[in-house]
Amino acid sequence: MKKSLVIGFLLSLSLGSTAQQMTWNNRYQTYIDQYRDLAIEEMLHHKVPASITLAQGIFESGAGQSRLAKEGNNHFGIKCHGWTGRTVYFDDDAKGECFRAYDNAKQSFEDHSKFLTGNKRYKELFKLDITDYKGWAKGLKAAGYATNPQYPQKLISLIELYKLYEYDNAKKYDKFMAGNSGKRTAESSDGQLHSIHIYNKNYFLQARKGDTFKSIGEEIGISGKKIAKYNERDYDSPLVENEFVWLKKKQKKADVAYEGRTHRVKAGDSMYSIAQYYGMRLKSLYKLNKLKPDYQLRVGDELWLR
Repeated sequence: MKKSLVIGFLLSLSLGSTAQQMTWNNRYQTYIDQYRDLAIEEMLHHKVPASITLAQGIFESGAGQSRLAKEGNNHFGIKCHGWTGRTVYFDDDAKGECFRAYDNAKQSFEDHSKFLTGNKRYKELFKLDITDYKGWAKGLKAAGYATNPQYPQKLISLIELYKLYEYDNAKKYDKFMAGNSGKRTAESSDGQLHSIHIYNKNYFLQARKGDTFKSIGEEIGISGKKIAKYNERDYDSPLVENEFVWLKKKQKKADVAYEGRTHRVKAGDSMYSIAQYYGMRLKSLYKLNKLKPDYQLRVGDELWLR
């Protein structure tokens, strides 16, 4: 099955046949920064290399700028084929073809993984090492995902230029998942396990209504007291819905993407909420900005993150 809806648009971007011939595109990097956690999460759950998912997302959706991505949240050009959900129609290989539509990008990424794992034509790919992005790129073409003869090299070029292979370190991620979340014994109040995300060399989830450090600890398989300590909180302190809960000791600095950048304080910000948002230690945030613990933040203040 070839999904060529956006090929004309993508070819106009003039991607070269090698990473060295490609020109760095800030829009591509923005797409990677926005969706890398989703890609890694899918890799952990479905064993599809994060690098492949990101490269396909960039190529198939024009880094989220295609009509299909904008109107249907479809980042991978997957056609209906028995789909019972919302649909959109575009001219592709034939006139007025049916494409799957999603409520958000997360659903598209999840369906992309399920499409690959649930289709027998791609089963040989899952025998490859998860770090073998070249084998995956060539295998997708061989299995019929694309008709463009340059498709494998397009993906490989994107992966190598933007170093997407760094997100395929499955051994590191799997060690955490197997050692901790693999021990899950409890579920949240709505019966669903929390999604684990990766950021700033750490793992986090977002709290739901009714969560406590104890309940999260029981689900993840880590002591709730340890999780509270990692988050610089008391074990019995209440959690707020949607706040970040870090599952390992936080870093001393924000992610390297924030090198030379600052955080401008907004209404409602606190030193703690800022530190939590960037996955860095509260003490380090004070130290980086040469502030004392009794400093009163003002809206508009700029804080260094690295």
